Amino acid sequence: MQKQIQIPVSNTITRTLKTASLIDAFWERWLAHGLDRKDLEKVRSNLETSEGWFQSWEGLAKEKELVAKNLEREGNIKEAEYTFRQTALYYNLNYWLNPMNVIEKCYWYDKCLHFMSKADSLSKIITLYRTISIDDHHRCSGRIRIPSNPKGCIIIVVPIDSSKEELFKYEMEFVENGFITISFDGPGQGETFLFNEVVGTRTRWEKFIHQVIEFTSHHFSDLPIYLFGISLGASWVLYGSSHKKVKKAVAVSPAVELEKMNMPAYFMQRMDCSCIVTEEERAIPKFNEINFHSPILVFHGNKDAMVPNNVMYELFEKLSTEKKLIEYEDEGHCCNNKLDIIRQISLRWFSNEWDFREAYEV
Repeated sequence: MQKQIQIPVSNTITRTLKTASLIDAFWERWLAHGLDRKDLEKVRSNLETSEGWFQSWEGLAKEKELVAKNLEREGNIKEAEYTFRQTALYYNLNYWLNPMNVIEKCYWYDKCLHFMSKADSLSKIITLYRTISIDDHHRCSGRIRIPSNPKGCIIIVVPIDSSKEELFKYEMEFVENGFITISFDGPGQGETFLFNEVVGTRTRWEKFIHQVIEFTSHHFSDLPIYLFGISLGASWVLYGSSHKKVKKAVAVSPAVELEKMNMPAYFMQRMDCSCIVTEEERAIPKFNEINFHSPILVFHGNKDAMVPNNVMYELFEKLSTEKKLIEYEDEGHCCNNKLDIIRQISLRWFSNEWDFREAYEV
């Protein structure tokens, strides 16, 4: 059953559009995840209304699709694959705007899934589509990408208001470096929310993280398991680090208890559409109850307005396991401008090419 929303969703969309219009940093996330800056500049002035938003990203998506088809015809398969993934990302932007589970949102997400699948079909990498059960009534949908001769598995835990398709660049880089990637939409995300109608709660997220790890261990029993997550996804990576089958965990800008964060009002309203935000089942781990087990590498931007330095240091102190904190002086939440190097550092650590007890030049 659809949750009851206290604030009209139209107001939430309006505040989201206003934030996107006025704050340049809003776009750092999407630029880091594959949006071309020239495309953003082309349509930025048209994004102040939902109609302008939908028309702009659909128009750009269709342009990308034509480019991708031409590249495919010319035999430039690798470039075509990437451009189809960008096509999916642009449709993902339309899926993302309205946080409610409505027909329009499903329409845009179907487009995103279609072009991501098209890109998968061109790739040399095997892609599997699977679901896992978190209980008798709730299933979560995911994708697994398997390179030849893999040396480990990386479970990607996506930000709470995202979908697994948005982080395609992470998949590509991890796979190119010899790791299987496992990406599932958690409760309140992507396919799991729209088509399986699973709303995010703390209990469901706890079960979800456990089941993804168990799924990975069952299907790839001879390979080590690593976790990588951003923002609230990183928070659940910290929770997952308590699982004995996890070898290492990377948390980029983990979110903390809502009372300790400076959460934008529009974002809280968005969360309330797909997740429980009341305290008893809020979709955030209880950090004081986690029995941390695996080594944890944490990344933090010192200009993070959502999770201030003192709050991050307090969380880091709670991590009762081998750990390291890498900070970036000029980065905000999610360290969007450093994600390329963050993934490189993480891959070196996962590959045992760097011991995080040693210094790292950042």
